[in-house]
Amino acid sequence: MSSTGGSTKGGRGKPKASKSVSRSHKAGLQFPVGRIARFLKAGKYAERVGAGAPVYLSAVLEYLAAEVLELAGNAARDNKKTRIVPRHIQLAVRNDEELSKLLGSVTIANGGVLPNIHQTLLPKKMGKDKGEIGSASQEF
Repeated sequence: MSSTGGSTKGGRGKPKASKSVSRSHKAGLQFPVGRIARFLKAGKYAERVGAGAPVYLSAVLEYLAAEVLELAGNAARDNKKTRIVPRHIQLAVRNDEELSKLLGSVTIANGGVLPNIHQTLLPKKMGKDKGEIGSASQEF
């Protein structure tokens, strides 16, 4: 095992033909930093875009995506499914207070609505309540 100059493993310093490393990899992210930088520049949000801006935005978007995916995965598991469908994303978002606030005015296609029946529409349990009250008054 001799260490040669052209080898990529081991040794000190970087080899002559070093492979380019993406900014996403440098930042330890899955979301594309370069693409987001391009969108920020092309979108004319500002005259100039700093080097840290696309990295920060990528990190925030990745975090939000991971959060929604985790909650949607839990919702899918609760429904005994292995695949996340829009319904699971809807349930995940609407059951989480902060995500629901963030995506308050967002419509998720094929998401449906949260299962909810208003209290006044539920049937009243007359027989049980009156029976208990009647038996209590009989005892005294």
